[in-house]
Amino acid sequence: MSAVVLRRADRAASRAALMVVLLAGMAAVSIAVLNALPARDSAASWDGRVVELTAEVTSSASVGRDGRLWMEVRLTGIGSPGAVHAASAPVRIGIDPADGFDLGANVRVTGEAATTDPAERSALVVFASTAAVEAPASGVFGVAADARRAFIARSTRLPEPGAGLLPGLAVGDTRAVSETLNDDMRTTGLSHLTAVSGANCAIVVGAMFWLTALCGGGRALRVIVAATSLTGFVVLVTPEPSVIRAAVVAGVAMLTVLLGRPQAGAGMLALCVVGILIVDPWLAATPGFALSVAASAALILLAPPLTRGMRRWMPAPVALAIAVPLAAQLACGPIIALFAEQQSLVGIAANLLAAPAAPIATVIGLLACLTAPIPPLADLLAASAWLPAAWIATTATTAADLPIAQILLPAGIGSALLVLGVSIALALVILRPRVDEATPERPLMRNLRRAAAAALIVVLSLSASRALLDGPLATASTPEGWSIAACDVGQGDALLVRSEGAVALIDTGPKPEPLTKCLRSLGIERIDLLVLTHFDLDHVGGVAAVRGKVGVVLHGPPGGPDDQRALDELAAAGAALTEGETGLRGQLGATSWRVLWPQRASVAFPTGNDASVVVEFSGGDVPRSMFLGDLSAAPQRMLLRTARLIGGYAVVKVAHHGSADQEPALYQALRPTIALFTVGMENDYGHPRAETLDLLGATGAHVFRTDQQGRILVRMEDGELRVWTEASVGRPR
Repeated sequence: MSAVVLRRADRAASRAALMVVLLAGMAAVSIAVLNALPARDSAASWDGRVVELTAEVTSSASVGRDGRLWMEVRLTGIGSPGAVHAASAPVRIGIDPADGFDLGANVRVTGEAATTDPAERSALVVFASTAAVEAPASGVFGVAADARRAFIARSTRLPEPGAGLLPGLAVGDTRAVSETLNDDMRTTGLSHLTAVSGANCAIVVGAMFWLTALCGGGRALRVIVAATSLTGFVVLVTPEPSVIRAAVVAGVAMLTVLLGRPQAGAGMLALCVVGILIVDPWLAATPGFALSVAASAALILLAPPLTRGMRRWMPAPVALAIAVPLAAQLACGPIIALFAEQQSLVGIAANLLAAPAAPIATVIGLLACLTAPIPPLADLLAASAWLPAAWIATTATTAADLPIAQILLPAGIGSALLVLGVSIALALVILRPRVDEATPERPLMRNLRRAAAAALIVVLSLSASRALLDGPLATASTPEGWSIAACDVGQGDALLVRSEGAVALIDTGPKPEPLTKCLRSLGIERIDLLVLTHFDLDHVGGVAAVRGKVGVVLHGPPGGPDDQRALDELAAAGAALTEGETGLRGQLGATSWRVLWPQRASVAFPTGNDASVVVEFSGGDVPRSMFLGDLSAAPQRMLLRTARLIGGYAVVKVAHHGSADQEPALYQALRPTIALFTVGMENDYGHPRAETLDLLGATGAHVFRTDQQGRILVRMEDGELRVWTEASVGRPR
């Protein structure tokens, strides 16, 4: 009786202690936030203004989709140009790729400032117009920066694939990783290898632990050597907050597993998480932090029972190799579904294939970096590390090209709950209950496992069917003979014109993935003519899906270096560039096309929406059609006056997704039979506007919308227009 009372007292004391720790942690985080708010608010007050700032670089640089190098800095001063005053707050700056800043360098930047959301770690974002180093990194950071530069230069002299990826695997520098490879790594669930993450830190800890044990070192010495090596690794790859966070979390997870104390690891991990949040509360809102914690917790708590469960069907080493990436996938999948539309279906397989190569590339690459003072040895090591890096790159590109590589789910709570349900069901099926004759499995647990197995069968059947329809059978569900197609790419434009096998693509939508899916469903592998009407993200964001597959690019006037960079990348991939202007003509199969807008060297409409390339197709097997880009009412009126718009049009792509800024006289002159609205479901702009729908309805046009009807195909049959929609039954018009 007394023993029972003591056990209950111990449990009560443990719960009370846990509550005290939680309350203390919450109070500490609140105090840290309150202390940081005045400095953050002061920095945010410069929103929308041109500022000059001085700062110390606190992170490594990464290339954004806008072509800029982005990095975190800690302000030392900010103000109007020429009037800098002392300040201290975290800021994110975007600079020209030619300007390379190392961690620890003191810099001076001038540019336009924009405030961030309150949950973001940086209080301000600055788009730099000029940037200069006032004092380079010194001390240990300077030595580390020199070693990284030498290693990156040595690696990039090696051939692709693998040359650009090797610096990312070894020292976390992803600037040489191409956008295409980066997308493939993300699709296949290997992106954690391209930057310094918990995986890299775990490799370092595990390698040093094993090496010390091989030399006869005791457990205490192994821990000391592993911790020291991890500290040196953090300094080498830049001790930015994300790296320190990954090192702490992964170090604790790996050490508890290696020491055979996974139960203690859960408590240590929780304690580390609280400590990290006290130091930097804004990490709580970052997906990377949540993924690191979830993956590490899965390694400690979920991987061992998954291994035991799978040992029923396979040898123990194989079970362990599968259990590690599977545990991470099950834990991280629901979090990824909160903010990303892509769920990798090949992630576990890709990680299994890459797993043997990742530690080899990381460890040998690090040795190549550290032996930079001995060039022959460094060259030999870098060349040796290239082979596993090339293997990982090839694995990513090959797996990403599979039709079933990923599925698209709308990001949000609903998708996260769905993925969570599937993860729980899979875990219930795999986990092996500890039962014997004396303690049989409970009926409730047995029924739960059966229900989970049934749910998995349903999910797998539906997923396999969808994968077949999106992959090998993609074209089977699409009618043949179409001439014009409007892809459902969300809030953006991506339209196709086809004549005698030749294909024109008008804009690429905001992201590559929806465009890739649409092209695959239509059986399109080559784009003869790519029309980039203008360079807004919703029209050119998906260009990576067709890079290397384009013959000619007809584009609007570029508005800056980022636009020109996108064109240069297309040209480097084999495309010929032509700037669109009134009067330009060409042939696509049996149909002719001509450019109706913009006018050459227009002063009134130099770039952007109002300088969108407007192209007309007519003749052959393509119904007469016009694609109006994002023109507003003013250039529409000028187009009406200057273009020879004789007769009606079978198909008109309505300008600017059906915004209210339209010229009624233009549509009355065009007299379209079919009006296409390329628009995203429940978009924030209210497109298409009711008045624009009424305007097209008054002309007698039949309205078709991608937000309601999905992909739309138009063809001519016996002199009549036929329209097929992906989702016409039961959907509103």
